[in-house]
Amino acid sequence: MNHLPGIFLLMLLTSLCTHTFAAGVARPNILLIVADDLGWADVGYHGSAFKTPHIDKLAREGVELDRHYVQPVCSPTRAALLSGRWTSRFGPHVLTPTNLRAFLPGTVTLASALKECGYGTYLAGKWHLGSRLDWGPQHYGFDHSYGSLAGAVDPWEHTYRKGKYMNTWHRDGKFIEEKGNATELIVRQACKWIRDKRDPWFVYVPFQAVHIPVDAPEDYKRIYADVTFADEAKTESFRRYGGFVSQMDAKVGELITALEETGQRGNTLVVFTSDNGGTTESGNPYAGNTPPLKVRVGSNLPLRGNKGQLYEGGVRVDAFANWPGVLKPRKLSVPLHAADWMPTLTKLAGWKPGADPKFDGRDIWSLLTGTVAKLEPRAIYIPSANGAAVLFGDWKLIAAAKSNKRELFNLSTDPLEREDVASSHPEKVRQLDAILTDLRRDDVTALPPALVEEGEGSSEESIFEGVRKIDE
Repeated sequence: MNHLPGIFLLMLLTSLCTHTFAAGVARPNILLIVADDLGWADVGYHGSAFKTPHIDKLAREGVELDRHYVQPVCSPTRAALLSGRWTSRFGPHVLTPTNLRAFLPGTVTLASALKECGYGTYLAGKWHLGSRLDWGPQHYGFDHSYGSLAGAVDPWEHTYRKGKYMNTWHRDGKFIEEKGNATELIVRQACKWIRDKRDPWFVYVPFQAVHIPVDAPEDYKRIYADVTFADEAKTESFRRYGGFVSQMDAKVGELITALEETGQRGNTLVVFTSDNGGTTESGNPYAGNTPPLKVRVGSNLPLRGNKGQLYEGGVRVDAFANWPGVLKPRKLSVPLHAADWMPTLTKLAGWKPGADPKFDGRDIWSLLTGTVAKLEPRAIYIPSANGAAVLFGDWKLIAAAKSNKRELFNLSTDPLEREDVASSHPEKVRQLDAILTDLRRDDVTALPPALVEEGEGSSEESIFEGVRKIDE
């Protein structure tokens, strides 16, 4: 009899989350894949020389998200993705890549909400929302987690940057030592969870690839053995980076194979995105023996800008949603943001929040299915350490952090941001500035007191080295 209250609670939660959105179709399993630093032009379906046949097929047979926006660096995108909120709602430390705890204890996340609905919740890969064990994924709704608590790691040693967070490879709240290639290991684990078939499930696979340090097993580098340049350093860098991209693509293919072989493909929604645009950084500040790239060969062209910047190349990324038989193949060009996924996926699962989750993102399911062509106009807010961008309608305003500089672009006529029209459209600058001021009202601008002492040296400031600041 001691177990009856728990059983009744589980039954109640399950009944609250029961949701059928199409006749005869149950709640989906959800496979959420996040690439790291993947450039706009690093995938085949955007014309890349790198081979990504599995990603290309999923994009072609699904809904290609042509204007999917994220934050310009990694931790902020992950915070928005798992909370449904603009990342500035959690404090200034979450505007940069950080080792500090991003979420306050008790914050409802995508994982914890789906868990309330009876989903098994799993993370294999890069967390980067708190690099201590007591800040890890299992404190925010994940039943099981595996990979790196901190940011990117050496692909062979699984180590982060030298310092107190260097040892970061973990399983279920305990640090472990393990041999093998990081990309191979995390997908092997994710495939095991998929093959366990304890549906419904949510499997989150945030790759460390293709973030520096860049390397892959020799089989993948040999794909580009025939590629040569006059510059030997570029040839070597191209083969290593191309091998890394193709390895990640192959692992995406293995995830899909696991779905197909277990008969789960028809009831699994696959969402893919990069956490930000490609980077110009080629050094290697990480512990391990992987040499730095001599030449950076990834690309965001024809978009302007890179990781760390608020131009399109930093915040508009490769993305798609794929669900055979439910989502018809097409290209969707409506502006979306990573913060939209939590309200969309939790509603799809039938989640009934006990309190207002204060979502900044919105449910985009009707756009994905094509039930509607557009939703009510809304502003997309992209705060960063260097300033902020606001997108509203055809317009995009970039506001510098430490000056009054404003850049304005009409993305309908100038999607590549070649012409700043702020001086010729002062009324539009004022309009978007007013929207930005209103959006900032709910920002948390001070570091939470519990993090102040821990905070020194916990942000990856070197990520902005060599990146043109908006103020410059």
